[in-house]
Amino acid sequence: MNKQELFEQIQKKKSFLCIGLDPVLDKLPKHLLKYNDPILEFNKQLIDATNDLCVAYKPNTAFYESRGVKGWETLVNTWKHFPKDVFTIADAKRGDIGNTSAMYAEAFFKEESSQMSFDSITVAPYMGKDSVAPFLNHPNKWVILLALTSNSGSQDFQIKQSDNQKLYEQVITTSQKWATSDQMMYVVGATKPEEFQNIRQLAPDHFLLVPGIGAQGGSLSAVCQNGLNSQCGLLINSARNIIYASDGLDFAEKAREEALTLQQEMEQILITAKLI
Repeated sequence: MNKQELFEQIQKKKSFLCIGLDPVLDKLPKHLLKYNDPILEFNKQLIDATNDLCVAYKPNTAFYESRGVKGWETLVNTWKHFPKDVFTIADAKRGDIGNTSAMYAEAFFKEESSQMSFDSITVAPYMGKDSVAPFLNHPNKWVILLALTSNSGSQDFQIKQSDNQKLYEQVITTSQKWATSDQMMYVVGATKPEEFQNIRQLAPDHFLLVPGIGAQGGSLSAVCQNGLNSQCGLLINSARNIIYASDGLDFAEKAREEALTLQQEMEQILITAKLI
């Protein structure tokens, strides 16, 4: 899915919602435990209940890798269940020396060998260009580079000043030499709304993946005030508030209600911004 196609989905669904699929076995509704793969059944019912309300899904791979071979199979089968009209994000936060990154890229992009072909992957930029380039060598795939994250520890490094720039600003300005806004996005946490105006000056045309709405305390309206661009330019991620809206038989229905609330709020924001 290219940038124009993603924007068209945003306009069609009147939503820029990304749903994080980060399932923990102990938090699943108990009635799902009868299934051979409870997490897969959980994911499938959530996807079926919400795919008309969101434009992206983002499984955090740690929640699958922690379960070994079984978890990897769950991730593969979850990817296979995604509708074709949603943008898929492997939240793997990879980044290593070039030949290792090349293997990571194949793991998430090359369906012939791994049985998965996500649209994008989150990548850590700390090791520099040669650690990111292998992901960019795959046509029609995206790198979503960590820039300013929503966790409290982000202040340890990301906002430190060097050469009159914060580190996250250097990440954004330097990485734009590696790829255009048609192949690179940035992770920017919703808990840092005061930085969005500055980020938009640095990267006016890029999509931003924004975690931290809801459980982490981020505000959708605060993010949109300075984060929207002419193609929306935002993917707002919500996970816990949606997927754990209920632990009963109605978990998928309640997840849909939470997603619908966000979608309706996003629709009004898009109308106000004259994007739909």
